Amino acid sequence: MSKILSNKSNLQVLYEDNHIIVVNKRAGDIVQGDKTGDKPLSDVVKEYIAEKYNKPGNVYLGVVHRLDRPTTGLVIFAKTSKVLPRLNALFVSKDITKTYWAIIKEKPKKDKDTLIDWLKKNPKNNKSYVYDKEVPESKKAILHYHIIKKLNNYFLLEVTLETGRHHQIRSQLSQIGCPIKGDLKYGFDRSNEDGSIHLHARHISFVHPVKNEPIEITAPLPKDVIWDACI
Repeated sequence: MSKILSNKSNLQVLYEDNHIIVVNKRAGDIVQGDKTGDKPLSDVVKEYIAEKYNKPGNVYLGVVHRLDRPTTGLVIFAKTSKVLPRLNALFVSKDITKTYWAIIKEKPKKDKDTLIDWLKKNPKNNKSYVYDKEVPESKKAILHYHIIKKLNNYFLLEVTLETGRHHQIRSQLSQIGCPIKGDLKYGFDRSNEDGSIHLHARHISFVHPVKNEPIEITAPLPKDVIWDACI
């Protein structure tokens, strides 16, 4: 299900039915409106739906989850108010499997590992700090990673999350000395030219909350030399 159904207005629609729409977010897009005032991806998707189906008036779109602004990949939206709580419930019960790809420069000590930490968000600088034990206002964070490819100067990791914390992959990989390529905030030595980081929400699988059928979607990678080398 990784075929792009539409890329009108640079919107890559990877899956769509009467209940759900899944798009491939570009680096720099914000999923939902924030204090920057920049046009969010949710508004772009609403415009797409309004035009495609010739819908007058307001278009309903429920935001189920988010990706960091410099991150790319799969984002799921609910097209009806009926399906939004069902999708939310899938995330809460961890019945949605999300897989990320990350490019790092430093090889981890272990080719495969589970990272268990406590994360505390500082809203002043929009950054999460990692602790090896619980501290006030911290949340437990668990992820699994393994190296899937050695590139010329980098390593490609596949990451799966057990928890969905603020900047979880970015902060936990940085904590083991493996910041993501381009991620200045978490310790990489230089930025990417386009402001992105090499973290991509690659694959998602779940049972459709209305149709009760398995759904698997893979998001195509951004076009650049390093991502191209991963395929």
